[in-house]
Amino acid sequence: MMLRNTTEHWGSPAKLLHWLMALGILSSMTLGVVMVNLPMSALKFELYAIHKSLGMTLLVLAALRISWRWLNPVPALPQDLEAYERRLASWAHGLFYVLLFAMPVSGYVINSAANFPLNVFGLVQVPNVVPESEQVTEAAKWVHATLFWFFAGLISVHIVGALRHHFVLKDGILRRMLPGRSAKEI
Repeated sequence: MMLRNTTEHWGSPAKLLHWLMALGILSSMTLGVVMVNLPMSALKFELYAIHKSLGMTLLVLAALRISWRWLNPVPALPQDLEAYERRLASWAHGLFYVLLFAMPVSGYVINSAANFPLNVFGLVQVPNVVPESEQVTEAAKWVHATLFWFFAGLISVHIVGALRHHFVLKDGILRRMLPGRSAKEI
């Protein structure tokens, strides 16, 4: 098991954070779509609580992930990629990091401005960051929903790109991010 990233491979912590966040993001997005379409009920409130807890957890994981990335080298892209493909990859990853922070923060602002308590999985009470305001709540809801669609599109492009690298280009990009793969197997 390789802990640190190298210029050729992702280390185990980077892979773990990637897949934990992927699972958390997809779960949170699915919960978000389901919960907003439910009639008012105890289930709806429970799903909102889980969604908010996941969002705050993802915010902490995003901070850990960006810290790990700053402290470790980033594996190089294959040499045969075109310059525009390198720029697209760089922009996409930059946008991912912006969205990893912007999504939970905008949700946190919605919650705060609506003056709802935020208790992360029943363990940590998080204070509100803005005073109660219907205008701020509505603006933050719009931002959160808009970011959702950008995030969904970017995730789709990311998945298609990873599959292209694996099945069309066969360059090992996807394999080096798979869990349980050692540098020797790649």
